[in-house]
Amino acid sequence: MMVLEYCNDGNLRNYLNKSKEYMGFGSKIDKLQKIARGLLDIHAAGNVHKDFHSGNILYYYSIPYISDLGMCQPAKRQGKEGIYGVLPYMAPEVLRGQQYTKAADIYSFGIIMNEFLSEEIPYYDIPHDEFLAIKICEGLRPKIPKHIPKFISDLIIRCWDAEVENRLATKELYQILSKLGKEIYDKNSELYYQIKEGDEIGSKKFKNGKSNDDKSKNIQTHPQAVYTSRLINFKSLPKPVNSSDLSSFQFNSDTNYTIQSALTNPISECLDVQLSELELNEICQDCENNIE
Repeated sequence: MMVLEYCNDGNLRNYLNKSKEYMGFGSKIDKLQKIARGLLDIHAAGNVHKDFHSGNILYYYSIPYISDLGMCQPAKRQGKEGIYGVLPYMAPEVLRGQQYTKAADIYSFGIIMNEFLSEEIPYYDIPHDEFLAIKICEGLRPKIPKHIPKFISDLIIRCWDAEVENRLATKELYQILSKLGKEIYDKNSELYYQIKEGDEIGSKKFKNGKSNDDKSKNIQTHPQAVYTSRLINFKSLPKPVNSSDLSSFQFNSDTNYTIQSALTNPISECLDVQLSELELNEICQDCENNIE
């Protein structure tokens, strides 16, 4: 038996639903950085979470913690217990029966990241069945709202790329979020103005949602949408690919952005946060000490 502190703010979905004030991108990026740091600690210990979704991120006095490590196992362990998880957060290669890896956790982080920033539950209005699994393997992803800054949209897409090798490493993800967390307050950075514009739009949507009770409508999920872990066993799913259908995503209308640019470039034009070796060491110095 394990005795843990009670997280009075509930999970990520509870936390967002209970919020009475608009939460800006700056605050959300800070919390995403903390979640990424927790995932980095898990991966640095040689483990994978294997059941990473918003229901397993708990809030204790507004600080997020990764929970439910019951399925957390060494990355090299080849389990035979089947594939368990919450379908919307599971990487396509895992849906096809392959083993969980650190990259699969990163895919889940991308889904969580978009859910946190958009405050929309992924695939809440459709059945979580084999058809959805097929569409995910064919490149379907949750929509990215237009008001989410391009820098952040790129980061989300890098995390949920269908090609495992194209996804960010956990340490790189943490470092980029740390870098962005500083740039959002720098008036000389492009990100500062993207965040400002996004927050203006997001704040208006939040106020309208509160007055029209839109939030309660958003959580009216399809009766076959399942957000608890279960055995997933779909046969003959297609090979995972990235969708070339721009309708699967939404971006700022003033850009010539294409999905392929994000998929073929290690750091896309939008996510132009090339970090020097010195900056990387400074950002993650405390992390390195703890890991070693």
